Amino acid sequence: MHPPTSHPDTLALAKIVAHLAPHRLEVLGGFGVQTDEPGLPPGTRTLLLLGPSEPGFWAHLTAQPEWQDGTPDPVDRWSRRVIGKLACDLGAKALFPFGGPPWHPFYSWALRSGRVWESPVRLLVHATQGLMVSFRGALALKHAVGLPPAVPRPCDNCSAPCTTACPPGALTTAGYDLPSCHAFLDRPEGRDCMSGGCLVRRACPLSQTYARLPEQSAYHMGQFHR
Repeated sequence: MHPPTSHPDTLALAKIVAHLAPHRLEVLGGFGVQTDEPGLPPGTRTLLLLGPSEPGFWAHLTAQPEWQDGTPDPVDRWSRRVIGKLACDLGAKALFPFGGPPWHPFYSWALRSGRVWESPVRLLVHATQGLMVSFRGALALKHAVGLPPAVPRPCDNCSAPCTTACPPGALTTAGYDLPSCHAFLDRPEGRDCMSGGCLVRRACPLSQTYARLPEQSAYHMGQFHR
């Protein structure tokens, strides 16, 4: 993550992490913000990106009332409730990657963090979660937060198995052929992707060390391929 603005409150990050832990969320990256930067709430000094913390996130989420009530979009509704309450408790503003337009630029925000990069197949890759990274929301804080320094991009020393993992060649360095992807998922040979998650995401060595359950990937694949 990029160093924050001057006079960082190094205790603030530990406090935030402690608030996130019971909800199986973690800080996936963050950066210091210039005064009144466009696209962010006035007075924002630090933006923190939040996402699932594994192991344990999926079991926690599926036990929540939003998952049990049978109404649409349980993950987004849970995110709004939980991250919204966290923002209130921390004196921050909650921002989400859903609910637009307008859409918040989570992709470009992630790239500013020094812990997330564009992968060879253009999907975001995280320093510890690989191509399984996902964001449930962000906290815009009005004070500077002490953040760890940026780390090297993992793809620079990787053989890039993600570039050849897609059976129909729908997701490669050349870009993403969405119709070909959906057509493949409709066929019997696409069942592995549907039940265990995208083979390209799973091919990443960092993804393979991250404890995301196949059930979670299957849910998101079902939302993607309806």
